[in-house]
Amino acid sequence: IPVSAHLAGVGLLIAFLSTLGCFVRAPGVGMNMAEGDTLISVDYEIFGKVQGVFFRKYTQAEGKKLGLVGWVQNTDQGTVQGQLQGPISKVRHMQEWLETKGSPKSHIDRANFRNEKVIVKLDYSDFQIVK
Repeated sequence: IPVSAHLAGVGLLIAFLSTLGCFVRAPGVGMNMAEGDTLISVDYEIFGKVQGVFFRKYTQAEGKKLGLVGWVQNTDQGTVQGQLQGPISKVRHMQEWLETKGSPKSHIDRANFRNEKVIVKLDYSDFQIVK
């Protein structure tokens, strides 16, 4: 088999495997950014009927399910506030959950997110309910 035909076959194989997501990366080649593993921290405050409806408990459970860390607490103004930390893709999923779902008996009017920043390491080891 001519070398050019062999190389063409290897190219086709690589193209095929990469479309399947099977392409093997060279050792030491980082994948963080492509996979959304950048760590971020974001503060949140949720407005609506969010106290007395197990909102904190469901928020903690959802955060832990996603592998996030942070905290959640009730405020004297009748809102729920806290901080999320983890991979950007997981934090985005949690933000959507906080804006649209919450606990079964809650009614969310709006969610405010602020102080979003990239972080090098997590500040917490788990997801806490603050009393």
